[in-house]
Amino acid sequence: MLHAAVQENPSAQGYTDIRAEGWVALLPRSWRPYALLMRADRPIGAWLLFLPGLWGIVLMAPSCGRGIWLTLLFFVGAFVMRGAGCVVNDLWDRDIDRKVERTRGRPLASGAVTPKRAVAFLAGLCVIGLAILLQLNAAAIWLGVFSLLPILLYPLAKRVTDYPQLVLGFTFGWGALMGPAAASGSLSWAALALYAGTVAWIFAYDTIYAHQDREDDAMVGIRSTALTFGARTRPVLAGCYAATLALLALTGWLAGMSAWFYGGLLLPGALLARQVVTLDIHDPAHCLRLFKANREVGLAMALAILLGRF
Repeated sequence: MLHAAVQENPSAQGYTDIRAEGWVALLPRSWRPYALLMRADRPIGAWLLFLPGLWGIVLMAPSCGRGIWLTLLFFVGAFVMRGAGCVVNDLWDRDIDRKVERTRGRPLASGAVTPKRAVAFLAGLCVIGLAILLQLNAAAIWLGVFSLLPILLYPLAKRVTDYPQLVLGFTFGWGALMGPAAASGSLSWAALALYAGTVAWIFAYDTIYAHQDREDDAMVGIRSTALTFGARTRPVLAGCYAATLALLALTGWLAGMSAWFYGGLLLPGALLARQVVTLDIHDPAHCLRLFKANREVGLAMALAILLGRF
């Protein structure tokens, strides 16, 4: 099994972000590869998928009770659908993953899960996701259906464009559209500005993430903004994060937020500036830490939006 392989020969894995220990190690042995396949060992991806939806809910929720209910649905839905997206990604990439140091231990690449079983597992996750989606209003349901297209296409993007991180931005940022739609039943200019700001944010933080695999990607022919920008990543990052803050400020203005919102933007702004200043593209572990730090950025942004409603 994958867990045993990692434990017995960790040096064979080299640098990897797979975490086969912790609570995953407590699961029945037959479950562990599936938990790793959906990245349950690394919930940061589910958080980052959830946060744009949370922003939209906080921005547009008509009442506290409705906002809490939608937040719970979006949180569970993000965990499930992020897992589904990871399965799709690994089905596309299993041959490439075997050649990349960070990913060669993934369940499909290592053979711990067969493609046939992965497809069955994906179907189960999608059924759960559909059950959650059907709790929402019609506008959010249709947006959820349309989200399947970028989810399916994202793994292909790294093969055909130098900017797959932009495609991920459109995909992972979809919650910034679904959250307002679920809360209000429609999309406003404020929601569209929120989505644009979210795309800029994701484009930047996923560029940081991509620097972990820069050399391996170049070797196997995978394209990314880490390779495209290289040593110019820091100014690009600064520009993207500045655009994020500007677009979120525009969101607040369009939504009629109070001055508290603009004061609240100072905290996520400071956290983003820290990423730009401390970035070291030659340190994969540091890039991963900066990537993960965006959970706190997202929570701080949600707090700023909440403050702006007073």
